[in-house]
Amino acid sequence: MKVFFYGLFMDKDLLLAKGLVPSFSQKAWVDNYALKIGERASLVNEAGARSYGVVMTLEQTQVTELYADDGVKEYQPENLTVVYQDGTEEDVICYNLPTHLIRGTNRAYAEKLLDVTTRLGFPDEFLAHVRSFV
Repeated sequence: MKVFFYGLFMDKDLLLAKGLVPSFSQKAWVDNYALKIGERASLVNEAGARSYGVVMTLEQTQVTELYADDGVKEYQPENLTVVYQDGTEEDVICYNLPTHLIRGTNRAYAEKLLDVTTRLGFPDEFLAHVRSFV
């Protein structure tokens, strides 16, 4: 299944360290969703916003296992339409934390995410948004 990752899971090395090997990996974005960082990252509906991430293909069992961990077990799957760099669109799954559960701050998480998003070469305005959580 294709999953849009926008937090630390978009770091392929992190997934490989967990024994997960994506068969597809490509940068993409979603419109009308803003990245929020509380204890972890989540996307929330926001008109005019754009958030960047990576679409990866994993087996359903691997995705279920990934989101069974304590830190992310409250995330819920939803269908989103992503746009790839070449302009093509695709419906994929994205796991988000329900907005009423977004709380706290996590500077260390935000710093790691800034490192990942910088290495992935996302646009400066998105990097500035991530940096605002550091």
